Formats: sequence, C-alpha cells, structure tokens
Amino acid sequence: MKEVVVEITMSLDGYVAGPDPTLEDPLGKDGMRLHEWAFDAESWRELHGLEGGSANVDSELIEASVASTGAVIMGRKMFSGGSGGWEDDPRANGWWGDDPPFHVPVFVLTHQARAPQQMEGGTTFTFVTDGIESALEQARAAAGERNVQISGGADVVQQFLRAGLVDELRMHVAPVLLGDGTRLFGEGGEPIGLEATRVLSSPKATHLTFRVGS
Repeated sequence: MKEVVVEITMSLDGYVAGPDPTLEDPLGKDGMRLHEWAFDAESWRELHGLEGGSANVDSELIEASVASTGAVIMGRKMFSGGSGGWEDDPRANGWWGDDPPFHVPVFVLTHQARAPQQMEGGTTFTFVTDGIESALEQARAAAGERNVQISGGADVVQQFLRAGLVDELRMHVAPVLLGDGTRLFGEGGEPIGLEATRVLSSPKATHLTFRVGS
C-alpha cells in the first residue's frame, strides 16, 4: 500500500539548513555538511552520474528509498531557491540540469503558475498552485503503488504534518551542530504522535523512522 513519507536530513540541534542562505548557497552557512552522509554513499553518487562512494548502510537506505518512491513533492525553494516570477529566477529549471536524479514525477508547490516541465530520465516537474492537498492528490495518482515522498523544505514538511497527511517520518540526523538556521520543528507547534519503528546508524548519520499518529 502506498504511503506518504517525509524524508529529510537535520542537524543534531534540529536545523535542516544553516543561517544566511543565498541563491549561491541555498542551505546556508555549513548547511552542506548535513548531507555528507549521502554524498559519500555509492547509490547517491550513481543517481547523480558519479563513480565511487561507500557501499554501506547509508547507501542501502538511499537505494531502498528510491526503489519505493513513485512521486515526490517539494517546495519552490527546494526546487530552485528563487521566488517571484519564473522569468526572474536564475534557476528556473531547477538545480539538477537536464537529467534530474528523481526519475519520477515531481510536484513543486509554488504561487507562480507554469506549464509542466519534462526532463530527461523520466522526471517531469509539475507546478502546483492550489495547495498541499491538490499536490498530494496528483502525486498519489502518479505514484501508482509506490510511496509519495515529501522532500522539503521545512515549511512544506510542517504543512503536511499539521494537516495529518504524513504516514511515516524518516529523519537522517547528521552529527553536526549548526547553532542557527532553519529548524525542522518550530516552537509552539501542535503535538505530533510518533512511534519509533527503526533506528539505524553509521559514522556519518543516525537514521530514525517514525510512524506518525494522532
């Protein structure tokens, strides 16, 4: 049965991006350090057309996630880092070039309407302007019997959690202290029921899986 899965990396002190993000450095100061566990993984490097990498638990998790994902939802900031009209966005086609690493339909939450963008390798970006429920309905239809993955950023994840639309939360906790930046969970939010179902670790990350309930 297909599920809605949040997959996101955060620092040990709860940040998914560092301070002072820019178009050139969208994850902010030291934010790239969060993802070193993935950058070194053999399966991640293969997805991005790179050789080498470690065949370890990190790589196995990425491989399993990719195999089970039939569609992805993300926010505009994760897609391009820009805002406003597309004509003013220097990365209007996304971060990943002509052959993005998703190879499944991707639904981008945005306030700026745009025709779907078909890329090489099976990725099509569809731009959704009428909210998370619409994006999820379209993603479920596209995913078939596979999962819908909510990839971020933090605001998108929070919207889906508040709406009770998430079945599973997968947090990859990097042994990094950022001290400031964008938190995954802000203060004053509604309590979320979580049941831990799996804990795996490597030298570069601790991988926590939770069922999300009331």
